[in-house]
Amino acid sequence: MIHTGGGTAASRRGMLSLENLRTLVNQGTIDTVVLAFTDMQGRLQGKRCSARYFLEEVARDGAEACNYLLAVDVEMNTVDGYAMSSWEQGYGDVRCVPDLSTLRRATWLEHTAIVLCDVVDEEGNALVSVAPRTILKRQVERAAAAGVRVMTASELEFFVLRDSYAAAERKHFHDLEPFGWYLEDYHTLQGRRLEPLVGQIRHHLEASGVPVEFSKGEWGPGQHEVNVRYADALEMADRHVLYKQAAKEIADQQNLSLTFMAKVDERWAGSSMHVHSSLWSPDGATPLFEGESAIPGTRVRATDRFRWWLGGLMTHARASTLLFAPYVNSYKRYQAGSFAPTGIAWSYDNRTAGFRVVGHGRSLRVECRIPGADANPYLVFAATIAAGLDGVRRHLEPPPMFTGDVYKAEGLPRVPRSLPEAIAEFEASALFREALGADVVEHLVHFARTEQRKFDEVVTSWERRRYLERA
Repeated sequence: MIHTGGGTAASRRGMLSLENLRTLVNQGTIDTVVLAFTDMQGRLQGKRCSARYFLEEVARDGAEACNYLLAVDVEMNTVDGYAMSSWEQGYGDVRCVPDLSTLRRATWLEHTAIVLCDVVDEEGNALVSVAPRTILKRQVERAAAAGVRVMTASELEFFVLRDSYAAAERKHFHDLEPFGWYLEDYHTLQGRRLEPLVGQIRHHLEASGVPVEFSKGEWGPGQHEVNVRYADALEMADRHVLYKQAAKEIADQQNLSLTFMAKVDERWAGSSMHVHSSLWSPDGATPLFEGESAIPGTRVRATDRFRWWLGGLMTHARASTLLFAPYVNSYKRYQAGSFAPTGIAWSYDNRTAGFRVVGHGRSLRVECRIPGADANPYLVFAATIAAGLDGVRRHLEPPPMFTGDVYKAEGLPRVPRSLPEAIAEFEASALFREALGADVVEHLVHFARTEQRKFDEVVTSWERRRYLERA
């Protein structure tokens, strides 16, 4: 994934204007528009609109949805304790306002277009502060006010299973069969076996305005990765959630399933979301990391701003981890020798480090390897921008570059080992209360505590197997 310039230079095939959509509707090519926004889990929620009704009213006025969609758990259960949505408040509406710059064909669905929405208050039309897209937009605005443009990319991994989603449920999610039986990192033979699925994912993303660079086998049986072209942070988050939605739906159409769980099986590798970030001039023409000061031991020449950005990311890495790893399962990915980080260190082109500096010249960027594939990209990018901007503002220097095996190093700060540890770090962060807002912090903390509580209340099959007879 190479950063070689600013802006979204890749083809915008598949994107639609309202006039394009009107023409396709009149031709009978499109009859449905999916109106969608992301919930706290990063899933697309919304409605399917008649395309003609979308053109007549929804494109201008938006459409209502229940505000509980930003305050439910993964199972869509209502949860007490949220300030913005409750039984006491009657679970009222928010309004989904289409961002028409995201209107595109959804070619993996018949006769369908899709548009992403901002979530606004039904009464006053203000952006709902806790909506993930709002959280990221406000960090993008802070970056613009600081005179920089943040470019990001997310390398997203997943496991493909021979079981369909329905079949997995019937098996109680036990003894699932991966689409592969050996480690297939970069393996073109095993990759060919999955090309009917992964090739369709690439094809439909490209045709739907989500430019793709590569796909490849990953370090697990049936594990793959599709790399989407980098972009501005908001555009990249939009691409990321569309990729996840399309990938799941295409797998479902082929009677398969794929999962973005951080750790689907203790015997297999975890699935990551490696996040690349770099700073550019506001017009996207000039890279702000390429400089004249050599980083010892490398061929990289970088600016002060590069160092400070990296320093901010590292300073706030432990507090950021709640947004990088939002579930109980997320923390099972952080295992030594697994290509998932355990230590907070930086190094040049070293996959044992939590922060891997890659590229040189115009392509110089920071790869954060802490986020998992289960994370919400809007929240991950928001945390990245807030931390990096703090580093630039306060001139935070990173520690010296680490060389060697970070897994074996002693004395380094560690990635949080559990969800409660990450909650405590995030809740105590003065930066995130300032940058995101106290209401957003409280909302996210309540979401995370709910996940931990739900897990703590369940007796697992592992416990029964281990203790039923022998306790």
